[in-house]
Amino acid sequence: MRTQPSGRRWPAALRRTAIPAVAAFVALTVLSACANGGGLRVEGAEAPPASSTPSIALGTNGVQPEPKLTPEVAVDLAQVRVKLLADKHLPQYARSVLEKCTVIPRCLSRGKTVDVMHSGTPQQIVFIHTLENFVFGFFLIAVEPSGPRPIWSLKADLPTVNASPQGELVVESKIFTIDDKVCCPSGGRIEVYRWDGRQMAKVSSTDQ
Repeated sequence: MRTQPSGRRWPAALRRTAIPAVAAFVALTVLSACANGGGLRVEGAEAPPASSTPSIALGTNGVQPEPKLTPEVAVDLAQVRVKLLADKHLPQYARSVLEKCTVIPRCLSRGKTVDVMHSGTPQQIVFIHTLENFVFGFFLIAVEPSGPRPIWSLKADLPTVNASPQGELVVESKIFTIDDKVCCPSGGRIEVYRWDGRQMAKVSSTDQ
């Protein structure tokens, strides 16, 4: 076998064979160092530390349920009837209905629990209706340790009463014209009331 004389360049074919071999050797050396804990440290490769923040339970649809701002209550309707009849300012028609009502659920029913007075003490909407179950108004009743206390009332036909996100009372009611049947009112009204520190004051009223 002939040896390559010193000082002379290697043939191109031999250089092409030697260079990949050297590169492969260097790559294996680097990988071996990383496997033994040396070499470059890769940011983010380590598992993140456990969080101390408690997890938040989600609803069935994956959305965090909104907290209930006003606890639900179940005011005693028999006590409400007694308090209403003791009120000298109770409208005569409402008084007549309550005096004849011996089965309380036939003339009074519970609505939503709200806190439109912003007192931290819940108030409950109590609807009043005829014995034929036609709702013609409602009362705002404060639920206190001493018992229910009437705060305010409104005459409205077939009302729906809710609290707005701003803490106002939104009343949707029906309007009957002279030709409307009891089943089918042709108009509607939306009223918004706000507690002014002493009473419920009307903010707006829109007829539909």
